Amino acid sequence: MQPPADLQTQLALAGQYRRAGQTVQAEAAYRAVLALWPDLPDSWFNLALMQRRNGRFSQALDSYQQALTRRISGPEEVHLNRAVILVEDLQQPEAAERELITALKLKPRYGPALLNLGNLYEDMGRRDEALSNYGRLLAIDPGHPEALARASGLTTPAGPEDPGLQALSRALQRPDLPPGDKANLAFAFGRGLDACGAYEAAFAAYESANRFSRASAPPGQGRYDRLAQERRIDQLIRVHDRPAEAGVAVAQGFPPIFICGMFRSGSTLVEQVLASHPKVTSGGELDLLPRLVAAAGGWAGAASRGPEVATAMARDYLAGLRARFPQADIVTDKRPDNFLQIGLIKRMFPDARIVFTRRASLDVCLSNYFLHLDHGQAYALDLLDTGHFLQQHDRLMDHWQRLYPDEILELSYDALVANPRPVIETLLAFCGLDWEETCLEFHRSKTAVRTASVWQVRQPLYQASSGRWRHYERQLAPLVAFLGISGAG
Repeated sequence: MQPPADLQTQLALAGQYRRAGQTVQAEAAYRAVLALWPDLPDSWFNLALMQRRNGRFSQALDSYQQALTRRISGPEEVHLNRAVILVEDLQQPEAAERELITALKLKPRYGPALLNLGNLYEDMGRRDEALSNYGRLLAIDPGHPEALARASGLTTPAGPEDPGLQALSRALQRPDLPPGDKANLAFAFGRGLDACGAYEAAFAAYESANRFSRASAPPGQGRYDRLAQERRIDQLIRVHDRPAEAGVAVAQGFPPIFICGMFRSGSTLVEQVLASHPKVTSGGELDLLPRLVAAAGGWAGAASRGPEVATAMARDYLAGLRARFPQADIVTDKRPDNFLQIGLIKRMFPDARIVFTRRASLDVCLSNYFLHLDHGQAYALDLLDTGHFLQQHDRLMDHWQRLYPDEILELSYDALVANPRPVIETLLAFCGLDWEETCLEFHRSKTAVRTASVWQVRQPLYQASSGRWRHYERQLAPLVAFLGISGAG
């Protein structure tokens, strides 16, 4: 039986909004449909999609449940989507695990659930279970690129001829693979070769990986604009030319601890140290601030508006924290791009404490080049672009430190791994926290870690990554010249 014409019209309108990316209008349209015709599981599914994109996570979970209750076809996809919200947005990994297990009970060979469950077990530090799920997926689809890449990262190869590395090498020869899949495989191949000391071959693999990644970028992405970045930093310095006035924003609750710094500069390590304190909850890379900035018309718009905007943003931010972490005392917000927003953060939270992680220049540039970052960080696809981004990053951080010399703690990754106790003592004191021995044993934490360095932060502190650039001294010569530094990094 055909749906009534007026239903068809309203569904078409909702779909039009959804396809155009007008998520607020699409959510309202689907609500209007369901108010009159509630027994439409696909509309509940689409409503949930829009609610998640609009940051309404609990409501999205409820709408997905409505889709299940009304017997949507393909319920395993609903459970998968619920799991993604639970782990990425609400930091509830155990609940996400239950959703994925349910999806696999409904459809045991459902590849996306196997892959996501493997990823989740990695985040939770459950290596064997992660490998098991990747293995199950590879038994179904032996050439699955991401499963091959992820599984290879959980083992240490015996040498360049290791079977796992050879499997990656063979997969890279497949002519049918798109550039994005080849990038995944090539980054994994480089990581494995680096781990077994085959540095020349590793660097060549990473060069290929970055070429594949650039080739896979959507139109308009994959290229770093040095001049645009310089202008952006100039404008931030010009707009925030003096310290924020004390008391501009009325913060209801303890502000989070903001952690920033270049990718691979030790920010995840610092967050895990702090999260080992009984008063601190790890927030990870929260999207709260970017959403608020976007709603205020971008960072320039937010900065140019009156103090009442900062007050409203602070209240909305804290409301978002309470919704995600209702039992938490203090939450960390660890987004590397927080360094761009420090002026705004200090307007929102005059008492905010900000931890800035720094690592030796050559090591941090190399580690960014070796990391498969989102195309939004296009600088990482080229070593000299990475060096330029680092220079601009440091220029802005120097400005913030001049404005707020006592409210930004510069923490050296290399000092932390060399002699952790005094650095951690300084970190805790800066954050207003009492000393806790558990912070020295952060690697025992059960907190889920969603980062490329998930396995490093689950180990005791080690110094192997300090001075890593020396293995690639020849390849880094152009970067050394660009940065104008000597061999000290």
